[in-house]
Amino acid sequence: MENTKKKESPPGGPMHHFLSLSIFAIALVLVAAPCSAASDENSDAAALLKFKSFVEDPSGALSSWTASVPPCAARGGGSSWAGVICSRGNVRGLQLEHMGLGGRIDVDSLAGLRWLRSLSFRNNSFGDPFPSVGRLGPLKALFFSHNAFSGEIPGSAFDGMLSLKKLHMAGNQFTGKIPESLVKLPRLIELKAEDNQFTGPVPDFKQKLRILDLSYNSLEGPIPVSLSELDPSSFAGNKALCDAPLAPCSSSATPTASSTISPPPPPPCADSQILVLAIVLVSALLLLLFLVALILCLRVQNRSSSNHPPLESIPSLNAASNSSVPNLQKMSSLKDAMDPMGSSPIGSGSSRKAEKLTFVRDYGGGGRRRFELQDLLMASAEILGGGCLGPSYKAAVAAAGLVVVKRYRLMNNVGKEEFQEHMRRLGRLNHPNLLPLLAYYYRKEEKLLVSDFVCRGSLAIHLHYNRDRGQLALDWPTRLKIVKGVAKGLSYLYFALPTLITPHGHLKSSNVLLNDSFEPLLTEYGLVPVINQECSEQLMVAYRSPEYLKNARVTRKTEVWGLGMLILEVLTGKFPANFYLQKGSGGVSDDHPIDHDCQDLAAWVKMGAAAASQAVLDKEMRAPPNSEGEMMKLLKIGIACCEEDVEKRVEMKAAVEWIDEVKEKGDVTDEDFYSAYASDADVPSLRGLSDDFTRKI
Repeated sequence: MENTKKKESPPGGPMHHFLSLSIFAIALVLVAAPCSAASDENSDAAALLKFKSFVEDPSGALSSWTASVPPCAARGGGSSWAGVICSRGNVRGLQLEHMGLGGRIDVDSLAGLRWLRSLSFRNNSFGDPFPSVGRLGPLKALFFSHNAFSGEIPGSAFDGMLSLKKLHMAGNQFTGKIPESLVKLPRLIELKAEDNQFTGPVPDFKQKLRILDLSYNSLEGPIPVSLSELDPSSFAGNKALCDAPLAPCSSSATPTASSTISPPPPPPCADSQILVLAIVLVSALLLLLFLVALILCLRVQNRSSSNHPPLESIPSLNAASNSSVPNLQKMSSLKDAMDPMGSSPIGSGSSRKAEKLTFVRDYGGGGRRRFELQDLLMASAEILGGGCLGPSYKAAVAAAGLVVVKRYRLMNNVGKEEFQEHMRRLGRLNHPNLLPLLAYYYRKEEKLLVSDFVCRGSLAIHLHYNRDRGQLALDWPTRLKIVKGVAKGLSYLYFALPTLITPHGHLKSSNVLLNDSFEPLLTEYGLVPVINQECSEQLMVAYRSPEYLKNARVTRKTEVWGLGMLILEVLTGKFPANFYLQKGSGGVSDDHPIDHDCQDLAAWVKMGAAAASQAVLDKEMRAPPNSEGEMMKLLKIGIACCEEDVEKRVEMKAAVEWIDEVKEKGDVTDEDFYSAYASDADVPSLRGLSDDFTRKI
């Protein structure tokens, strides 16, 4: 019997080959993927560094752009490069806003970013020539409002940008016609070109534009029918535009045959009768209108007096104002306070129905309800003060309580949409040491910001005004509590507003309010992006820092200097803005005052501290036993924050941690303090004041 042996498949059979090829392909993909990602990352870094070489950066805003660190290597898929937006290891956007940048936008460099989808250069100083953005075909959003561009934009500038959805170029000096290539962009939904000098007709946009703003240019002619249903404000400030939604264009049509047949002229006596009848009717109509207006005025006056009692009849308002705020001027209403001459357009005229307050957070509860602009304007009010950015008013709104209205006229360079977006951003902020923004009112010429009234007034009042009236000065525990709260509020702003170089920008004692329990509330924060740049440089505290006065630049450490100045003001009781050295405190007499720059307070503290440990502290500051060392510890932190060399100045995070560890009283030794709070490089600068100064801790 023959044994039949089954024939086995050879090792090189079809199935074996298929499996081998599959495994090889998968391995090839796994090996190639990281290589491709690394290649993209390297090319993105090279493109960005090349772009940076064409940019003027006086403030060092792009100092984090270095070849040693890839742009998209941060933990969580983000970027450690300022203004760079990453996704899946690739650069997807650049948000270079409010950075003081200038020079030229080099499109050749940006074209090397293959995944780039969004570009924003808003509020900088970039100028001509206009970049050849047509090379950035995949771009979806392009923002370069409020820069220094001028001249005509080529008609074909946007050819090929078939993915572009949003284009903002407001607040420049563009002339000539609006580029026709914009009409050919199929996905365009937003176009903002207001506040330029464009001329010629409005293009016939066929896209379904959600936002179009061509206001305040020099456009002329009829508005295309496709745009007739837009809001009239989209075309405001163009005197030669006509047709819907504006007034109709003047007709020059030839009259029809029937209209050429004129009726026979009336006899002379009929003319006289018609004239007399017209005069009688017009006189009667004017009399009727006068009577109606008189009745309405009387009703409004009665309603105002019943709903809004005078300030003197509101005990809480009167008491608060007398105890915390000097020299208040009382008015019958907020509108009277803001506009004693009756010339303000707020809340008056034909646009009254369109004017409204916009609330940016939930408001209500506890018997409070939302209110309208007219309720606010008719509320009993008084002037709190005239701050450098604009006056403040306290208003008693029926069923809503006491609110503070801050009026700004230095924000007219910012567009409506950008302003509203930033207000919504501020409205989302939530921290126990921030005074919340409740609502705002927008008008191109001026803005109103509304917040709750804080009963104890500002820190400046308690440090400098109340003591002149014989009131007790703040004690050490209260001052420490205030400094800690301010530090926590600043730390939160750094976290919540990471794109702002100076998240507060205007930190001073009058912008720190105190509630019933003396918990500090920061106010006027986050306004640098919407204040006119030339005004912010003249008025805001951040622009009085040593680095700005010497090198015309602000940095992320500028806010640390402001915190240090506030600490020194709290501990010394001296007001930085008008500070003079007295005889015997450093050898400078009254006849030779120091310049009024704020950093002179820091210089005086260092000089006084070197001479005597307690000479610089406020003599009226009451303190419990064993607290002197903690006071001096906080004073040293303030001095470290005021370091004039910005490179040597402490970081905000470290300063906040140091402040948090200061106690009302304690027995921590000097060595413990230095080892816990300072690096080896920091110790000499703090210890070098004097042996006597250091020994007291």
